Amino acid sequence: MLILSFKEGHDSAVAAIEDGRLLFVLESEKDSFPRYNSLTAEVLTTAMERLDRVPDVVAIGGWVKGNYSVERQSQTGYFGVGPGSVTDVPGTAFGRPVRRFSSTHERSHIMCAQGLAPLPAGQPVYHLVWEGNIGSFYRVDERGEVTHLRQVLADPGNKYAYLFALADPKFPANKGLLRLQDAGKQMALTGFAEPGEPDRAERELIDFILAQDGIILNVGKDEMSWSPYLDIGVESQAYKNVAAKLSDAIFERFHAYAAEHLTEGLPLLISGGCGLNCEWNRRWRECGLFPEVFVPPCPNDSGSALGTAIDAQLHYTGSASVSWDVYAGDPFVEDTTFDPAEFHSRPLDLAEVAKFLADGNIIAWARGRWEMGPRALGNRSILAAPFDAETTTRLNKIKQREGYRPIAPICLESDADQWFEGSVPDPYMLYFSSVRSDRLRAVTHVDGTARAQTVTPRQNPRMAGLLAAFRELTGFSVLCNTSLNFSGRGFLNRTSDLIEYGEQHGLDGYVVEDTFVTRRTA
Repeated sequence: MLILSFKEGHDSAVAAIEDGRLLFVLESEKDSFPRYNSLTAEVLTTAMERLDRVPDVVAIGGWVKGNYSVERQSQTGYFGVGPGSVTDVPGTAFGRPVRRFSSTHERSHIMCAQGLAPLPAGQPVYHLVWEGNIGSFYRVDERGEVTHLRQVLADPGNKYAYLFALADPKFPANKGLLRLQDAGKQMALTGFAEPGEPDRAERELIDFILAQDGIILNVGKDEMSWSPYLDIGVESQAYKNVAAKLSDAIFERFHAYAAEHLTEGLPLLISGGCGLNCEWNRRWRECGLFPEVFVPPCPNDSGSALGTAIDAQLHYTGSASVSWDVYAGDPFVEDTTFDPAEFHSRPLDLAEVAKFLADGNIIAWARGRWEMGPRALGNRSILAAPFDAETTTRLNKIKQREGYRPIAPICLESDADQWFEGSVPDPYMLYFSSVRSDRLRAVTHVDGTARAQTVTPRQNPRMAGLLAAFRELTGFSVLCNTSLNFSGRGFLNRTSDLIEYGEQHGLDGYVVEDTFVTRRTA
């Protein structure tokens, strides 16, 4: 059975599954389109080129006819897991009969984690879906039947991000605006917080935010003049302190419910955009309530097309399990060549690249198919040695982003315990760990943590080989790893963009598939 699945709205994607095997996930933002992009002709035609026949099932994730979850529903809509949350009707595609399937956006999150989780078939699990509009726990039984347990908090992601907008003088006062990038910036800034319990002003603001219903649409900044945090500045210490305390309050609300009610000893699967919060993921993994915690590499809406495809597979076959690889995007497009008068190109030698990095150079690394989800996992990466704090400054300048943003490390899984303590292994860069070595200054955040990706030779042979070669030179199988993209764009995916990016931002070298390229010296 071939299933082709679509997700509308922001973070759009097209995914395909055939007979329980993931064929691809093509996200609309990738190949240098704007972040969080909606469906484009580019991604639709690319998906058709990747298939050799008309699908048996066309699956369309439920969404809304607009920008907000409360607007008129499209297909099966945004919310719901019970009756009416799944539809199955006959249809046609290119003159051929197909089944037309839809299930809600809420189910897409659940089924993405359900299908990708490395658990035996028929294993009952708990699910946590927390994102901009949903904050609920569920139980999925051995047949894949979903039971909604409790909405713990409405709009947890929106409430989390609202504080950044409140404190940012550049954010306008009118209602109904949401910057999807704010939550990630706030996660970085909470690392600068001073310890302590909330004071009166902090508690008043946190309680107000958590009590709101539809905070983005209903509470504009012009209604917040009573708060001392209005336009205080996101790099002020007062903002950093209250941001960390809001983060704690949101997590504690969910943890308290789980500790009291999720007592069967089942694994916990996490999805929704809040599944990208590495501190919350670390706390879930280390809380002791669950024998296993799994977060997929695409817990946010970038995984929703895949989740709907998995839901369709469950509907028609009774199984949600799929075989998959995180490198499920498109191959790199070599649409031009490096000018031999300006660049020296030669076959890839991992020892040579390791030496180049150890000497302080920064390179682009573009090999194979891109990663699904928002994290660069070693196929669309910028790499550097991890030792100097100045490297963090240079990388953030290259990335055109704020200086408070940390740089993540990539390391060999077999060596990870030497460099990091806590939530390792972490193949999808979804947990914070404590950094053990004071040599790793470029990848150590102000609070002593890092979001380390762990790599094995089976997962990514060339990257593992580079890390091993770097260890031979330096004693450390660790590199800086940040995503290869223009500011505000998805991963770049063609040589022409790569050359433009490198020349614009001063990269020292490039690895493109099995070729190593450096600029010729005068």
